[in-house]
Amino acid sequence: MYETIDQKNQIAVLVAVDTGEYDAAVSLDELEELAKTAGAETAAKICQRRPHYDPATCVGSGCLEEVKTFCQNAGANLIIFDGELSASQARNIENATGVEVVDRTTLILDIFAQRATTSAGRLQVELAQQKYRLPRLGGKGNVLSRLGGGIGTRGPGESQLETDRRHVRRRITALEKQLAELEGQRKLLRGRRKKDGITSVAIVGYTNVGKSTLLNALTDAGVLAEDKLFATLDPTARALSLPDGRTVMLIDTVGLVRRLPHQLVEAFHSTLEEALEADLLLNVCDISSSQVQEQISITEQLIRELRHGKDEPAQPLTGTAPDDFFPAPSADAPKDPPILTVLNKCDLVEGLPIPLGDTTALISAKTGFGFDQLLEKISRLLEPTQIRLTLEIPYDKGALLSLLRREGKIFSQEYTENGTLLDALVDKKQLYLVEEYICH
Repeated sequence: MYETIDQKNQIAVLVAVDTGEYDAAVSLDELEELAKTAGAETAAKICQRRPHYDPATCVGSGCLEEVKTFCQNAGANLIIFDGELSASQARNIENATGVEVVDRTTLILDIFAQRATTSAGRLQVELAQQKYRLPRLGGKGNVLSRLGGGIGTRGPGESQLETDRRHVRRRITALEKQLAELEGQRKLLRGRRKKDGITSVAIVGYTNVGKSTLLNALTDAGVLAEDKLFATLDPTARALSLPDGRTVMLIDTVGLVRRLPHQLVEAFHSTLEEALEADLLLNVCDISSSQVQEQISITEQLIRELRHGKDEPAQPLTGTAPDDFFPAPSADAPKDPPILTVLNKCDLVEGLPIPLGDTTALISAKTGFGFDQLLEKISRLLEPTQIRLTLEIPYDKGALLSLLRREGKIFSQEYTENGTLLDALVDKKQLYLVEEYICH
C-alpha cells in the first residue's frame, strides 16, 4: 500500500541550497505551495548559498544549527528539503535536529498518494514510492542478521536490509505486472478509438494553471478543480463539439511541475500516453504568472522526453506559441501532433500586447472569454476527417441516407424531384460512397 505523511498539526520549515543550478527562490515558493497542498503549514523558508551540497547533511553545520533552533522555538515538527536527500543525509539531519525530515520528491509522492482515487492511480503512486524507497533503504548491518547455530550454518546469513530490499523488489515486480495489464487495456481502447475514427485532444500543462477548469467549462465534465497543485491525477475524457460540426474527445491529464521525480514520470507513463497519442495538444499556461515561459518549456520538455527519450536533441515541438512571444518551431521539427498554446487566466492581467497566431489562444477558463476563438483554432489545427458537402441522394438509396445520418451530421435537408438534398458533414472514409451524388 502506498504511504502518506501524517498530517496532524504539520508545521514545516522549508530548506533549500542555492548552488546556482536553478532559481532557488522560485523553487522554494513552489515548495511552499506543495507543502500547503499536502496539508502542512509553512513556518519559515531558509535558503543557503553554497557551491555544492554538503555530502553529509546537504547544508552546512551553521545552517543546520539555525534550522534546529528555529524548529525548537516555533514548534515545527517537519523539515522539507527542496531537493532529493540520500538515506544517510536524511538520517544525519534528523539526528542533528530531532525533527522528521522529508525531501521534495517524498512530498510530491505524498500528494499523489493523497489524491489517487482509481485503482490505476493508486498502483502508479505505490510503484513510484517503492522505486524511490529501494535505494534509500537503511538497515543495521549484521545486527539484524539471522545467525545459524550448526556446522555450515554459521555466518552473517541474510541481513534485515537484504530482506527488505528483496521484499521491495518483489513488490515492484508485482506492481509493474499489474500496470502492464492496465496499459495493455488502455492501448486497446486507444486503438479502438483510432479505428473508429475518434479524434482526441489532450489538455496538458503545468499544475494548477486551470486545465480541469477549462475541461469543466467546455464540456460540463464536473471534475474536481481546486486551487491546489495536482488536483487531477487520472485522465478524464469528455465529448467536445467543434464549430465545424465535428465531435472530438477532450482529455484532461495530470499536471506537471519543476523537477518532477522521474519515478513518477515512469510510473505514470501509461497515463501520460493519453497525451502522447492525441491528435492535438492544448498546452495550457497561466498568463498571469511571471513563470509563464518556464511553464510552457517544462511541459514541452517532458512531452519531448516521453516521445523521443532523454537523449534526443532539444528541438521545438510542432506548433508552439506566437512568433514574437515564444520561440517558433524549426523547419526540421519532428512530425508530432500540433500544439495549441492556451494562455489562460487573462482576466487577471490588464493590457496584453501579445500577437496571437494560429497556434495561440488567449482565454479565461473562469469567465469563458476567448472560447469561440479557441474552438475555431482547434478546428483549424486538427487534420480534417470529415468534409462538408451538398448531396442529392436518390430515394432508392435509403440505406446510404441512414448511414450519413448515423455516421455524419446533417445540417439541413429538403426533398426534391430526384431525391433528398442534404447539407451534410461526411467522413472522408465514406467519400467514395457519395462521390456520384455530390452537387457541384
